[in-house]
Amino acid sequence: MNLSATLQELLSRIPGAPSEQWPKGERYALAFSHGSMSVGYYAPVGADPQKPHKRDEIYIIHIGTGELVIAGVHNSFAPGHVFFVASGVEHRFENFSQDFATWVVFWGPHGGELQT
Repeated sequence: MNLSATLQELLSRIPGAPSEQWPKGERYALAFSHGSMSVGYYAPVGADPQKPHKRDEIYIIHIGTGELVIAGVHNSFAPGHVFFVASGVEHRFENFSQDFATWVVFWGPHGGELQT
């Protein structure tokens, strides 16, 4: 079981295969997964077409600047910022620089973890 990846390896897989959502190739590469947790690298170009996800997620901004809109709230970001987005919440990156890329961590059950 390989639970490591290099940035160079992930970048070599971006863009991925074209799809309806990604006509110019997918801009996300999975680094590894274990159980319900997965880690990947996301590097959109021009626009962010993602839709709400079925699991909770964390974005760790690696490079670039812009805004992450979470449930209609605009949050400025720069390298080193970390954001939590709950399962099912509308979100997207906007006004981001051409070099923008972020680490993404998904985990937990579909529908997100229960809050206590």
